[in-house]
Amino acid sequence: MLLVLSDEHKEHLGFLPEVDSAVVGEFGRIAVEFLKKGSNPKIYEGAARKLNVTAEIVQHGVEGLMYLLSESSKLMISEVDFQDSVLVLGFSEELNKLLLQLYLENRKEIRLILSELAPSMPHYHNLEWRLDVQLASRALRQQVKPVLNLKLQLDDNGTRRTHLMQTDPATLLHLIQELERALAEVKTNHCRRILRNIK
Repeated sequence: MLLVLSDEHKEHLGFLPEVDSAVVGEFGRIAVEFLKKGSNPKIYEGAARKLNVTAEIVQHGVEGLMYLLSESSKLMISEVDFQDSVLVLGFSEELNKLLLQLYLENRKEIRLILSELAPSMPHYHNLEWRLDVQLASRALRQQVKPVLNLKLQLDDNGTRRTHLMQTDPATLLHLIQELERALAEVKTNHCRRILRNIK
């Protein structure tokens, strides 16, 4: 799978061929630090003074490199696909190899950082259910009133939470139909395109 870069990202990465390979390596280190701790304007200003450019150009270069490394790591792009993705930028062979080396050295660490940044959502652990049917009461001798009792257990960061719910079969059938409709919607081409861009 090839990584597709927008014109803006290509413009941000366009600064890299103008600097030494040691500077590109340092930009890679700063990009990984950016993912860990966030942006640090002082680092950009110091690097800008050394390179005689504006801090904004340095910041865009680091952010472009960070995007390239993080998206490649997120999608687990192979070495060949990474090289093909970078080839579009028109960099020298030496710079392409340096970027590949940066990617290979940092992809596990970047994936770990990205997994820690991802929001932790509660997930399914267990579901117990019971169907209760009231057949008669003092007022009505013949009635059928079904009720479904649900006990849903979710794991949320190591703690187990229990939710008790009660519903009638008609509401449950409606809920099932809506969920099936949502699952069918996810399989459409439009949703697949959106999900590909979110990843």
